[in-house]
Amino acid sequence: MIGKWVELFSQYPWLPYVLQIAALVLGAWVLHRFVLRWLKQWASRTATAVDDQIVELLGRAMILLLSLAILVASVNILPVPLRLLGVLNRIIYLGVLATALYFGSKILLTLLGAWLTRQPGREALSQPVVVLTRAVFAVLGVMILADNLGISLTAVWTTLGVGSVAVALALQDTLSNFFAGVYVRLDNPVRIGDFVKLDTGDEGFVTELGWRSARIRTLSNNTVVVPNARLASAVLTNYNLPEPQMSLLVRVGVSYSSDPERVEQILVEEAKRAAGQIQGLLAEPAPFVRFIPGFGDSSLDFTLICRVSTFVDQYGVQHELRKRIFVRLRQEGIEIPIPQRDLHLRTVPPAVSSDVGLGPRTSSAS
Repeated sequence: MIGKWVELFSQYPWLPYVLQIAALVLGAWVLHRFVLRWLKQWASRTATAVDDQIVELLGRAMILLLSLAILVASVNILPVPLRLLGVLNRIIYLGVLATALYFGSKILLTLLGAWLTRQPGREALSQPVVVLTRAVFAVLGVMILADNLGISLTAVWTTLGVGSVAVALALQDTLSNFFAGVYVRLDNPVRIGDFVKLDTGDEGFVTELGWRSARIRTLSNNTVVVPNARLASAVLTNYNLPEPQMSLLVRVGVSYSSDPERVEQILVEEAKRAAGQIQGLLAEPAPFVRFIPGFGDSSLDFTLICRVSTFVDQYGVQHELRKRIFVRLRQEGIEIPIPQRDLHLRTVPPAVSSDVGLGPRTSSAS
């Protein structure tokens, strides 16, 4: 039997190469099927779709890598000249590196995409993250290619170091705003659509979060452009966090002759009745009244506390609610006093001097 194989190989000297390559292909196919099946079973145990995407990318990467492995093994099996063999091995090696970098970036982008979509407000980071990740892998690929081609990178790094210092000094403010924008997106103190107020007094809706500045549309329909560095360091009030609902305080003053219990009852009744009629005024939690600030100069001062849907709703709610309260107090005969002060005048007689009516004093000498 062995003699027949020896005779066959002597007649067809290319047959051993074909059999070895066929064995390599079969082994690669079996390995791919076994590993891919195990990865799919592992991914099926989880409810997320991220691992399924990663398994698909790994399956495609395995096909290319196993194909390159078969190719390099075949090249080294065949009787190829040494110089040509070295060139082919180097080309295949670069192909392996390119495949690893490409699918490595794909897997990393998949993981980053899942992280960015996990919480609202991170979607704005998706495009910059994709561009930055691709740029990093592209630079890494160029460096590896240059190193394999025998190009020294020392002079390149020196030039880039000096140039980066000059660029950093020239773009100091721009870079400061850029990194402040990264911080704002990661810390997430504001989101697009939130109503915010800065310590400078500017307030409005956040319409855009750029990499250099943020844009805030005021209630007067103007746009305030705030650099990211100033936004990151500002004392900021976000009226949409932790939720857009907020308490509304309406101060009402009545005459000192009024019954406080009756005034409190009227204010609560009007607020509850208006909850289903005024847009933005909520019925829950129920409105209530506090006798605060209390005793004023000309009136008994009460505070009606109710709930509104958003910060902007407070203006329309106050407008309608104050009108209803005014009409109801007038119907109930409860006076809303005008600020006044009582002045008490007192006549003070002029002071009488002890020297009045006395003549000039003289002195006698002895």
